[in-house]
Amino acid sequence: MTDTTRKFALFGLVALLIIGTGVLQSWNSALLILNMGLVSAVMSLGLNLQWGFAGLFNVGVMGFVALGGLATVLVAVPPVTEAWAAGGVRLILGLLTGAAVIVAAALALTRLKRHGMLAMIGLLVLGFFLYRWVFDAGVEAVEAVDPATSGFLGGLGLPVLLSWPVGGLLAAGAAWIIGKTALGLRSDYLAIASLGIAEIVVAVMKNEDWLARGVKNVIGLPRPVPYEIDLQNSAGFVERAGSLGLDPVTASTLWVKGLYSVLFAVVLIVLLVLAQRALHSPWGRMMRAIRDNEVAAEAMGKDVTGRHLQIFILGSAICGIAGAMMTTLDGQLTPGTYQPLRFTFLIWVMVIVGGSGNNLGAVLGGFLIWFAWVQVEPFGRWLLELATSGMSAGPLKDHLLDSAAHMRLLTMGVILLVVLRFAPRGLIPER
Repeated sequence: MTDTTRKFALFGLVALLIIGTGVLQSWNSALLILNMGLVSAVMSLGLNLQWGFAGLFNVGVMGFVALGGLATVLVAVPPVTEAWAAGGVRLILGLLTGAAVIVAAALALTRLKRHGMLAMIGLLVLGFFLYRWVFDAGVEAVEAVDPATSGFLGGLGLPVLLSWPVGGLLAAGAAWIIGKTALGLRSDYLAIASLGIAEIVVAVMKNEDWLARGVKNVIGLPRPVPYEIDLQNSAGFVERAGSLGLDPVTASTLWVKGLYSVLFAVVLIVLLVLAQRALHSPWGRMMRAIRDNEVAAEAMGKDVTGRHLQIFILGSAICGIAGAMMTTLDGQLTPGTYQPLRFTFLIWVMVIVGGSGNNLGAVLGGFLIWFAWVQVEPFGRWLLELATSGMSAGPLKDHLLDSAAHMRLLTMGVILLVVLRFAPRGLIPER
């Protein structure tokens, strides 16, 4: 089988799986799998830039995805005028005070040669209390404004599609901070730093209600597509749905999910084209040369740390865009759902199974692994019901049936082991 035939066959299999879901289950389920598959493919494409192109071990994908979700709130949600009037100005002054203290401490350390360390420590201690005095009062005032429905500053009230590139910029900024700190060290330090920053980002989002309501969640986010109820109240849409033999409710949900699919597909195609052009450019060949032998590349005059920082920022920005896309699809920001199991481990499995270093392989892995992640639980439930059909009702049978939810983890591990055994370079390996 040629390489091209193999690619067509594998992507054809993905199409058949999604179409089969529509025929055997429902087309709403099939489109939901397609949409999340597109988002997952964007995430795995971003991680593939870092690991497949440059060999950077990033286990903080969750944090960059969460920053993309936060960008959706900061950009698209209308500002809460009562919160801004109550404590918004003081809160902003507190943040500026904290930033000024950090800058002053850094300048003291570098400019004062004899007593720089003492001056830095003194500034940080005094600045901390000043920062908390200004900042905490603003936070309390903002979070006290109708906490059941708002209790936060809101956003800028701009079109939600603008939040996608902004999510990439936020993730890129966090990647710059991590990269400047850890990219000059060994790869295991990068993994520790990226994981630590990711946990910090999620912890801040969970606990700082003034920012995005914390664990109270932000619901009812603006959408780039029509609302189902508006379509159902449109006489023209109802007439077109009836001509296709569909009821208005089903037709509206399918139409909305289909529009999301088009938007996500456009983003994925644009990013994939750019990634392919980068892969086959002199820059891409240089990145792979650095990945394969950093010492030789540095001896040839290449700035290894600078290039690592460059591609780390690019890959993280793509993950941020994917996070904003996912939050837009969900219509709500739920920081409690940002778990490493889903947003780090699962994305790594997608890249490894699809083919590390191959952009098409990363996209394929995103679709296949997400399909397995969604469908394993109902299939596992059916399998366990079949296996326990001859058992009498009791604690053992109930325990086995309740274990269906854990079939996901077992299946992901089995898939990973099988692929590593029979296709160690992935289903579509790097050429």
